[in-house]
This record gives sequence, C-alpha cells and structure tokens, in this order.
Amino acid sequence: MPVVSPEKLVALQHNAHDVRNDHGKTSLTDALIATNGIISPKMAGKIRYLDSRPDEQLRGITMESSAISLCFSMARRISPEAEPEQKDYLINLIDSPGHVDFSSEVSTASRLCDGAVVLVDAVEGVCSQTVTVLRQTWLEKLKPVLVINKMDRLITEWKMTPGEAYIHLSRLLEQVNAVLGGFFQGERMEEDLQWREKVDQRINASTVKNKENQGEKGTEAPDMNDDTQESTNGAYEERDDEDLYFAPERNNVIFSSAVDGWAFTVRQFGKLYEKKLGIKRSVLEKVLWGDYYLDPKTKRILSSKHLKGRSLKPMFVQLVLDNIWAIYDATSPEGKSKGDGSMVEKITKSLGLTIPPHVMRSRDPRVLMTTIFSSWLPLSIALLVSVVEQLPSPPIAQAGRIPALLDASPGADHISHAVREAMTDFKTGREDPIVAYVSKMVSIPASELSQNKRKAGSTMTPEEARELARKRRAEIAKARAAAQNETNGVKGVNGVTSGFANASLDDSTDHAEPEAPQEPEQLIGFARLYSGTLSVGDSVYVLPPKFSPETPHAQPEPSKVTVTALYLLMGRSLESLQSVPAGVVFGIGGLEGHILKTGTLCSQLEGSVNLAGVSMGGEPIVRVALEPVNPADLDKMKEGLRLLEQSDPCAKFEVQENGEYVILGAGELHLERCLKDLKERFARCDIQASEPLVPYRESIISAAEMADPKNKDLPRGTTIGVTTSKQITIRLRVRPLPAALTDFLEKNVEDIRRLYATKKAAEDIQKGAEGSELVEVEGIAVEDIIGTATMSINDFKDSLRESIKELKDQHDFWLDAIEHITAFGPRRVGPNLLFDATSDKICRKFLQEASTDCAALETDSTPSTLSPADFSDRITHAFQLATAQGPLCSEPVQGIAVFLESVTIAPSPSATATPGTDAEATTTIEPTSSSTFTQPISSSSSSLDLGRLTGEVIRTTRSSIHTGFLDWSPRLLLALYSSEIQASTDVLGRVYAVITRRGGRIVSEAVKEGTPFFTVTALLPVAESFGFSDEIRKRTSGQASPQLRFWGFEMLDEDPFWVPFTEDELEDLGELADRENVAKRYMDGVRRRKGLVVRGGKREGGEKGRTLKR
Repeated sequence: MPVVSPEKLVALQHNAHDVRNDHGKTSLTDALIATNGIISPKMAGKIRYLDSRPDEQLRGITMESSAISLCFSMARRISPEAEPEQKDYLINLIDSPGHVDFSSEVSTASRLCDGAVVLVDAVEGVCSQTVTVLRQTWLEKLKPVLVINKMDRLITEWKMTPGEAYIHLSRLLEQVNAVLGGFFQGERMEEDLQWREKVDQRINASTVKNKENQGEKGTEAPDMNDDTQESTNGAYEERDDEDLYFAPERNNVIFSSAVDGWAFTVRQFGKLYEKKLGIKRSVLEKVLWGDYYLDPKTKRILSSKHLKGRSLKPMFVQLVLDNIWAIYDATSPEGKSKGDGSMVEKITKSLGLTIPPHVMRSRDPRVLMTTIFSSWLPLSIALLVSVVEQLPSPPIAQAGRIPALLDASPGADHISHAVREAMTDFKTGREDPIVAYVSKMVSIPASELSQNKRKAGSTMTPEEARELARKRRAEIAKARAAAQNETNGVKGVNGVTSGFANASLDDSTDHAEPEAPQEPEQLIGFARLYSGTLSVGDSVYVLPPKFSPETPHAQPEPSKVTVTALYLLMGRSLESLQSVPAGVVFGIGGLEGHILKTGTLCSQLEGSVNLAGVSMGGEPIVRVALEPVNPADLDKMKEGLRLLEQSDPCAKFEVQENGEYVILGAGELHLERCLKDLKERFARCDIQASEPLVPYRESIISAAEMADPKNKDLPRGTTIGVTTSKQITIRLRVRPLPAALTDFLEKNVEDIRRLYATKKAAEDIQKGAEGSELVEVEGIAVEDIIGTATMSINDFKDSLRESIKELKDQHDFWLDAIEHITAFGPRRVGPNLLFDATSDKICRKFLQEASTDCAALETDSTPSTLSPADFSDRITHAFQLATAQGPLCSEPVQGIAVFLESVTIAPSPSATATPGTDAEATTTIEPTSSSTFTQPISSSSSSLDLGRLTGEVIRTTRSSIHTGFLDWSPRLLLALYSSEIQASTDVLGRVYAVITRRGGRIVSEAVKEGTPFFTVTALLPVAESFGFSDEIRKRTSGQASPQLRFWGFEMLDEDPFWVPFTEDELEDLGELADRENVAKRYMDGVRRRKGLVVRGGKREGGEKGRTLKR
C-alpha cells in the first residue's frame, strides 16, 4: 500500500466537501489504516493500531477514543453520462470504546463527528450498549451507517446454512430499526404535545380577547378550531420516517467480517451481476435484498406472490451468501470440500481472481481464505465507499445539525447573527468568527509531541550533540567506577572511612545520585472547528460549560488564551500544523488550566455560543479513597488527581469533610484504569486505594412489626428537643414520605434546583442587590436563571398535586401540607420535605411567591424582640444537615417528612444556666403545649443571644430529627446495577447461581429468536458487584459476559436493628438471632469505615460449647 504523507492530508483539509468525520471500531479501522500504508494489510485486525495503551492490547478492548486522518482515493462520476474522475477524500476517523464503563468516551466523540459507523454483532444482536450508541447518534443528529460484523461466526460457530443466515440477518435488521422507530415515535409524541399546548394557548388567548373586546362568547372559536385541525395535519405530514431506517437497498448496511478482512454492500454485487444477468444495476440494487427470487429458466425477477409453489432461494441467498459459504467450505478443513484445491481453482476462475502460487501452496488455510476475500471483497473498499457516499460532508452536515444545536444551547436568543450564520453556512475565512468545541483533554507525554521528536534524516544541533556526548561520558565513567569497586573489593572499615573522607556537609546533595528525570505530561485538547480558520498564535476565548451569551461578562469571566500548537491526530502520533480550517478534527495546545473537561472556543465574547452541553453516557458511581504510601508524595498525588480529572471525561475526584481524597469512576474497569494512570503517568508515586466506597441511602417505613413508640403519650416520630441553655424548646414530628411523592421529587431535581435559584435571585433583587455581584446557587449561576424560561411555582404545585392523587391513604392530608413546604433536603433539592406546622407560621414557604413571603417576614419581627421566626433559617440548616447524614451510617436520607410543630422561647438563661457551657443538646419526650410564644428581650442582649443560641438550635434540631427517624422502622437503600447477560442454555444455570450468591435477582429472561442464546436481565447490588464480571467469565468458561449499568437505589426490606421478640421468632432463632442481618452487615461496614461506633459485635455466652449431659 502506498504511504500517504501528512502534507497530503493537510492539503486535503481545505477541501471541505471532500472531508468526512465519523467514528467506528478498532478491528475494522485496522483495514482502513492499512490502505494508507501505516500498517501491513496482513496485520489488519490483529495489531489494533488505535489501541495504543498496553492495557488495551492486553485486555483486547478499547478504553479511550483515538483519532486518525486517512486519505481515500476513488473514481466518481459527476453525472451518469460523464467519465469517472479520480478524487481524493480526507476521512477523520475516531475509534470509540464499546464497553459500557466508557460510554462517556462515545458521548464526547459524537459531537465532533458528522456521521457514525455503528457496529452490531451478527451473533449477539442488539445489546444495551447498541441502544446507547444509537440513542447518542439520534440525539446528535448524526447520519449512521450500519455494519453487521462477525458474519464468519454464523458459518464457523453456528454452522448455519445460507438460508438460515438470511432469516437471522433479517430479524437482526428489524431489531435495529425497531430501536430507531422507538426514538422517532418518542420525539414525535413530545413535539406533538408541545404543539398542541401552543395551539391551546392561542385558542385561550383568542377567547379572552374576544370576551374583552366584543363581550360575546366563542365567536371565533370555530375558526380557531379549523386552524388547529389544519395545523395538526400539517405537523404530522412534515416529517417522514422512511429515510431513518437501515435498508440494504439504500446501501447504508454493510455485511462484514473484520477478522477475515471482507465486507460488501448490495451495490457491489449489483455491479458484479449487471453484465452476467443482463439486468440494470439500479434494478439489482433494489431486489438483491428482500423477498425477490430469480427464475433460473427465464432469468426474470419474481416476487413472493408469483412463485406459484416453487421453492426458490431468495436472490440474496442465491447470488451472495451461497458464494461466500462456498469459499469457506473450500478453504476450511472443516468445510464440506475439506480444502479441495480443485474447488478453490474453480471458485477463483469464476470470480476472475489471480492468486499467487505460494499462497495456493500454503499450509495455513486462513492465508488462502483471506487472500481470496481481500481480492474479491476487500473490507476497506466497501466501508470507505459507503462512508464517502452515505455520510455527509461538513458543510452539508452543519447546515442540518447546527440550527437545532444552537437552539438547544444556553441563551440561544442572544447568539449573534454573525456566529450563527458562520456555523450554519460553514464559513472558513480568516475574518469569520472562530467557533470550536473541545470534547475532552488528552494527556500526552511531552516526548510524544511532534516538536520534541526528531524527524528521520535530520541532523543534530551543536548543543544537542554536546549534551549527548556529556551523557555518554557520564555513563562510561559510572560503569568504570562500578567495575573498579568490584575488582578491588572495598569492604569493611576501609570502605566506610573512605566514604566519610570524601563526604562533605556542604555539597552532600551535589554528590548524591540524581533521580531519573520524570517525563512531564501535557494536556492536548481534542477539538472540532465549526467555522473560521484557526492558526497558531491566535487568541480565543475559552467558554466554560455554564457560560451564557445573555450575560457574557458574568463572573467568572471567560479567559482569553493564545493557541500555542495545533496537531494533526494520527492515532499514536501527532503532526504539527500551522493552521486548521473549519470542518476538521484536530488537537490544540495551550488550554491546560483553562478547560476542565469540555469547553467552547470562540473568537468573540459578546454573542458567542456555548456548545458544551453533551450528556455523558454514565455517571460515576464507584468510589475509592486514596492516600500516598509516602506522606511526602501528597502534593504529587493531588496534582495527579487534577490531571486525571481533566483528561478523563467521566472521572471525578472529591475531598471529603474528613480530609479523604476520593476518586469516582463509572465502573470497576474504569476505576482500575484510572488508578493505573494515576500511579504510572500523572502522580508517578505509590498510591494505595481503599476498598470501593459504595453509596447508600437511609429511609424509614411504617412496618407491621415495629417496636412501641418511645413515648406512648406522643404520636410516633414526635420528639421534643431542649437546647443546652434550656431557653428554647423545639417540637417536631418525623413521618415517612409516600413513595409517590419521593419518586416525584427524585425525578424533578433540576426543576427544584432552578426554582430555588429563581427564588433566591428574586429575593436578592428585592433587597437591592442588582448592583452587587451575583453568586452561584447550588451549581447554577443566578444570572443564568434570570430571564430564562423555567417551571413556575404554580406549575410545580400542580404537578405535585397530580402525584398525590395516586395515594390511597391520607390523600387530603398531603394535599393540605403542600402549602406548608419550607425546604427540600439535602442540598435543598433532595427527596425530603420540611413542613411548617406551627400556629404562627414562622418559616418561609418555599412554594410561595418571593415578594409575599419576604413582606410577611419583614413585618413580623422588630429589632427589640427575639422571636421564633429568627431561628427559622437555623432550623432549615439543621434539616439540611440531618438529611445529608442520617443516623444509621451517616449516609444521605430520602423519603422522610419533618413537621415543625412548635418553637418555644423561655426567658434568658442567665439565672438558670452558666453562660458559655458547651454541653450536648438534650432531647426529651415529655408532652408540651404546641403553641409558640415569644419572650421579649432587650435589644442590647438580643443579638448576643441569637449568636449564642444559633449553634444550640442547630444541634438540637438535628438530634431531634434523628431521634424521630429512629422511632420508625429504618431501612437502607442499596445502589443497584442493571446487568444484561447473554448466555447459552449450557451455562444458564451457572449464571443464575452467581447472581443469586451475590444477592441479585433476575428481572427478565428472553430467548433470542433463531439462536440458542438467552438474554438475562438482572439487578445486582453495587456492593456485591466487584469481581462479578470475572466470576461470570470463569464459571461459564468465557461463554457469558455481563454489561453493568447503574440502575438506581432500591430499599432493602430488612431492619438493621431487628432482634427476635415474638415467641415464634425466639423459638426458631434464639435470643441471639442466628440468622445474618444483611442490612446490619452493610450498616456496620460503613460505620466501621467512617470511624463510627459499631455496637453488637460480641456474642454473650458460649451456648454452642455446652451440652446437657455435662
């Protein structure tokens, strides 16, 4: 294969219509790379060139996205009558991982591309990861090409006949199209709902206007209804889903075997049989797939209704699959022909192929088979031709994708017309706005950068020659000294005294042996340019993911950086560039410290666009705590964690309140890769990791067999807390929140967060904070909230009432309680509620307009009085603390409702308590009046008492909530993985045994039609998932491999404090409860890790060691 120089690839970048940006799979890309002479065609599919990491080669899977630029030359006709012209195309190929732990790599690569090559295993069919990739393709508006790979397994493993394989492939294609059809229907239903809501709004507005102006009711309603009907019909006719699906006759389906090096489309066989059958190529392309048959006598094409009882093979089987099966039979020792040479000669002669004699004499049958296929149906030709013909060029792709992308970006109405026009119309001039999207930061060793590499044939500078000579002289001197010491045998006292004689306090460090210099890592941006031309030395603004063009100068203001280097991505190597035109995937230097994971580059600040809104495929859920083996390496570890977080799209690291450094990963394999990179590349020091830290949740339920309330005179969950100074008494009640309410709050976290930010912004404006610097509230900048369309408080209350209607018990009680919601927790957005049930309504109401709420509170208090309303914020803060760390094992709480019933203030404790005592808050359960009263306090001591009582109120409220929590039956919620496993009937029992032993449960199982495989879906606790994949593979001898994806939290129906107390339980289990309490084991494990007290660890008595006879 001819080697394509980087200079030719750079020249092709400027022909935008001849550029294709897509991403595919590793084994398949080897065949494409071989066309450019980078690797040998014989090693294609084996060398896995784009898997540059050693652990990727060892495991045989891709862990990081890699990009490479390829040149493909083909002859194309401008018109059917014109002569074919040779044309060169530039293909920017991104190889993305297929493992579910690295779904974030697929998400980051999708926005850089214009098309996608989606691979589906011919045997396994549509898996969960296939659906994820297709969904990402759908959301990013990419045009896909389907590749059905591993066709050889249908022949060699499943021993299918061509007819059976055709039926199997038809079903597989239907499954893939069913996934796309589901996406289309969901999107159309959502669009139709939005359209109908707008129509209803117009009707209502028109009706109100008619009432006001004319005083007549519904005079124009019929006309509006007619317009509505017409608009509805037009909306349904606007979009057709015919072009969305994969169909071989449209040439967007490729059948291939990457390991054997062959692939084909229907168009290729249409060209082969055009002259032989005397049928036009365009006709053959339409009938080679489907229920069409070839009459052997008349050479006419028949449909299924014209068969008249004859048993003919479909044309795809007769003309395509039969020939492929014949080659496998002729070249494989296990085939029917058993490697018959005459049969091979007959096949090659009929196909018009010339096979070298040494290949025909080869003892390895695979050499002969791959040679025949590579000459007849080369994989690279089929795939590259389909990419060029089916996938759009950057100008065409951006014209279709960019408008929807810009409309969905933050502050879309404030994007300047110049930027919008430059991106949509694909303007590449140097004076046009520069807009680029950086999908991730890639860590590259400094020696791998092109400016630090020496080109072949170049000469060294005098300085480099002198430095190299000095290093060689030092190495020779060191070797001679070591050899002399060995011959002299300097030992004992003489060696020690000579060592002391040569030592010096002043230059001891100079004589010490220097450490090997550590090669630094540099972060390179993985980017795509949408408009303009970017050159080295240009200055651009780096826009963070939360940037909005509505407030471009909001703090923190985007920084302006200078581009230090541009690179052509060539897989394992980088080539320097001086400028990059629009439509190209490239690497960019100079962004380190300015972009954390993703960002947008723009040449202007006002009217710019934020493209960094890509949803990652999987959120990190698995955590481990880290510490360096040598405490002196703590700074190295912190810097390494910073680099790791920047270079990995899904990795995160946090510093816990106790000072622990915690790293979060998407799964066990992803976490293992992160730790390896941290030790070997980023931190370069020994780091020890703890056992995986699994998240839990705490909750309560009303169980049938609960212990009696702690005070029978009070309702269950009611506590009365008295502060240390005996001055304030707080009465509250904790109740379980209905499951419907909890689910609603979990699903609407973002709406609650935005409502809180909007309410906070409105309060600041009312207080005169317009001129002050606005802050960020719960991860959302306040300036991004003002003026944007969010769910109103009334809409939120209506949705909340709809969820309460599903309740069977206490429906009216919870409907009335909505108006008294004070706060959500933890972190102000969690699935727990604080209600103000006091008679004087001392707390702010969350679901109330900010102006009304603030005015009411301002009129309630005077400077000379210390009232319960002064402690409302302290009680709300205590509620946040109590729900952030529950009483079981200091994990977040969910599903509880806290009703604040009264806050009572007694006289100043100066006469009854010693000021400054710091005793623990006491919680009593004595009944008291539910009324709230205020004790007048002089204005001079009011501020002092408020400051002193703040800590007491917070501690007392927090402990009271925990006490009321434990008055119910507590439960732990376990984090669960959803596992999808494909296994044959032979190993199905072993799969079930492993799942059951690890505390999982089977959700569904289904037989794949036409295959001996079962698809098993199971739920598995995250705490029991470590080593699960390895155990499944070992138990099934590699015949089953699970895909784990985070599913959510589920309650473990077991009380961690349960002890047998009924007669039957005491008789069956004894006083010590010999049955293991799984919930207590999980709880004690978390408490032990956090350094909390673990009770009940010892057994009392030695009952098993006694016998009645002795």
